[in-house]
Amino acid sequence: MTNPIAITPDRRRFLGATATAFAALAASGCSFRSSSGASKGPSDARAAFAGYGPLVADPAGLLDLPEGFSYRVISRLGQPMGDGGTVPDRADGMGCFDLGNGEIALVRNHELQPRHDAGGPIAKGFGKRNGAFVPGGTTTIVLDAETLAVKREFRSLGGTIRNCSGGITPWGTWLTCEEAPTGPGQPYGDGLEQNHGWVFEVPASARGLVDAVPLKAMGRFNHEAAAVDPATGIVYMTEDRDDGVLYRFLPKVPGKLAEGGRLQAMVVEGLTDTRNWNGAAMPVRQSYRVSWVDLDDVESPKDDLRQRAVAKGAALVARGEGLHMGDDAVFACCTSGGVKQLGQILKLTPGVAGLSDRVELLFESESTDQFNYGDNLTVAPNGHLIVCEDQYTDVVNNHIRGITPAGEAYDLARLTAQTELAGGCFSPDGKVLFVNVYSPTKTLAITGPWSV
Repeated sequence: MTNPIAITPDRRRFLGATATAFAALAASGCSFRSSSGASKGPSDARAAFAGYGPLVADPAGLLDLPEGFSYRVISRLGQPMGDGGTVPDRADGMGCFDLGNGEIALVRNHELQPRHDAGGPIAKGFGKRNGAFVPGGTTTIVLDAETLAVKREFRSLGGTIRNCSGGITPWGTWLTCEEAPTGPGQPYGDGLEQNHGWVFEVPASARGLVDAVPLKAMGRFNHEAAAVDPATGIVYMTEDRDDGVLYRFLPKVPGKLAEGGRLQAMVVEGLTDTRNWNGAAMPVRQSYRVSWVDLDDVESPKDDLRQRAVAKGAALVARGEGLHMGDDAVFACCTSGGVKQLGQILKLTPGVAGLSDRVELLFESESTDQFNYGDNLTVAPNGHLIVCEDQYTDVVNNHIRGITPAGEAYDLARLTAQTELAGGCFSPDGKVLFVNVYSPTKTLAITGPWSV
């Protein structure tokens, strides 16, 4: 087991000269921790916020929003793209970036399996099945920052499987994560030529398909999301498994993930299981000391990385999905966690000045009216968590929920289609929330009075 890593001046310096790096984080509702560890979070007055009001039925029958809010569809399934392909289905995680020159970019995941339609031939990519590149990957939408008019749209990564979520980096890239630890001779691996289950990096500035390079040192598992601490370059990662753990990757060179590093799993002092399935072993708002255990054989051909982590003392996490870096902490959705198994949000605060990392259960849903299977999440400019629900029943009733710093849930939107919402992220000026309708794919821009 390793000791918590202190944040040294050298670790801070690697981003200090790049103002645009911090702008990229701010564009998605993030900011950075000061050297003292002080948060730039919302005031106590904001913590009393109870919501934007009741939801109003959408005349178009897609997305109900509070009075004063509206949406527009900026991209949809089958729409022609500039590279000759069409918009693929199953839009999932997404990040927003400021490109400068009045342009912003959305890099959007597509959670496609080998049997799905790619939206046209893929010229290059990572993995093939029966001789053809598998259809998963990312598309990029470049927008006019003021009018939100689409200027360019194209596929930016190909040859991957089930790109579920990911995360933005301070150096202007999107980490897209395969929720697919499969390969030749493995379950669901018929016809595949390579092992899958990796993280890939897509520059927001790309103008077409990028070289698909798996970041194998970041581990092979059922990847979901990633979040980068700009003060250290450490990458946190979730795993969508009932018996998953929370990971972190310590790069050899911060900002250069392809050069390798160490993969670790979270150990919670005095607690081996954060899921609360057998009662409230982890009470809300109780803080626990965290340490990290090194993992070996991280390319995990047997897909047993989580099990080996638990054997070394790592704490169990219930379906870790959405993950996002806020002012001074990482927030993680645990989709099926809690006594009622309706979902939890963990708050991990990296230590500063030699202090240990800490984790607490920020929120645990007690009813479907509060929160029902949270998935993708982001942090709003006002410090609230914005969470996309992902529950599938005979009649889907998925919402976007807000969670205040005080842990109070409120309704922000309700999807009337029989699918989920995903990929929530804010524009650089904090005025627009972008979100995906998973299938049939639609990417929406939501505007309104984003202030409290």
